[in-house]
Amino acid sequence: MNLVPDPLHPAVVHFPIVLLLLGAAVAILAAFWRKNHLPALAALLLVLGAVGAWAAVQSGESDGGLLESGAPQREALVEAHETWAKRTLGISILAAAAAAASVVAGRWPRLARVAAAVAAVASAAAAYSVYETGHRGGALVYRHGAGVEVAATGAAAPARPGPGSDQSVRPDAKATDRDAD
Repeated sequence: MNLVPDPLHPAVVHFPIVLLLLGAAVAILAAFWRKNHLPALAALLLVLGAVGAWAAVQSGESDGGLLESGAPQREALVEAHETWAKRTLGISILAAAAAAASVVAGRWPRLARVAAAVAAVASAAAAYSVYETGHRGGALVYRHGAGVEVAATGAAAPARPGPGSDQSVRPDAKATDRDAD
């Protein structure tokens, strides 16, 4: 039993997405309201998000060879996705460092506020970068079928009837049974 998914990239990318988006929201809140360990929570989320972004970039580079061959439009989209992923990594490292500095500088309120403001702006930029990266990754999967396995027979799966269709779908029904109705 293998517990590590193959390819790894699709399983890894969702962690930094959630951590960086949530970290950005908490960092922005922590820039204005420095109570209840909010700056420490922002720093923790952003540091974990940056580590997750690093893992996503690494797994994407190792799994990316599977997608390099294809239409020129798809290759350009892979390059754009990779570029935005690296931007996300760089910006998230900056946001995490600023948030951590805000926590460490707690004894000096002015310095802590400046670091928190930098963390808020950088984490908002990281959140936007996550959006751009995810948009291109989603286009690769949903428009170009990147990473989607094709059935061994090569035949397309039968289409399911849409909502409001008069065809009934039974788990034991064969395609020919539905066509006969």
